[in-house]
Amino acid sequence: MARLPDVDPSGEVADRVRARRGGTLTPLDRVLLHSEPLADGWNTLLGAVRSHFALADDLRELAICRIAVLNDADYEWRAHAPLLVRAGFPEEQLAALRADGDPSSLSPGQRTVLAFTDAVTRDVRVPADVFAAVHALLGDRGTVELTATVAAYNMVSRFLVALEVGAGED
Repeated sequence: MARLPDVDPSGEVADRVRARRGGTLTPLDRVLLHSEPLADGWNTLLGAVRSHFALADDLRELAICRIAVLNDADYEWRAHAPLLVRAGFPEEQLAALRADGDPSSLSPGQRTVLAFTDAVTRDVRVPADVFAAVHALLGDRGTVELTATVAAYNMVSRFLVALEVGAGED
């Protein structure tokens, strides 16, 4: 149970969030709506990250799931692990990813994305060799989009964990 109660999900902002979510509100949305300006901006930012970037779905979801593991954000993991599998990630490798295990079975591109995600999430600063590998893999736009994805979902995970959104839910 979240540390804050849900709010009445009515009004234009709630309607915009519902529209992006296919007609429903998540527990996260119901907490965000305590501040309509935040909920509105969040909806716009995360809508762009999830729906308008050129970054491949599997790489986006891999980064998001790694952030969930590193930041102990179970709700984020439960929301995005199925999306990662749907994007082509082998379901049998989820346990190793969740355990922060050996990524040697992943493709070189996936390992590069994990190294970048780890650096941004753990240390903020990205070593030159990791940046060079990401840039070689994704180019300018892809590097910007991966960086924005990792930054945005670090924000999401920290919000979820701090306010215990989705805690105890299965």
